[in-house]
Amino acid sequence: MDIDDSPARRDDPLTLLAKADLDPLSVAELEARVAALEREAARTRDHMQRAGRHRVDAEALFKR
Repeated sequence: MDIDDSPARRDDPLTLLAKADLDPLSVAELEARVAALEREAARTRDHMQRAGRHRVDAEALFKR
């Protein structure tokens, strides 16, 4: 499966996030934005790990 880094739709949240104008934001607001994005990245990685473990468990169950 190929991984495409670009979202499929223009209204996709990642597309909108990448297009957001950062100029009006203060340094404190930018730091808060980075912190929020880092938390979301960690949450996404955790979900990916759980999904991977679930898949391995399901495959093991059906191979019996």
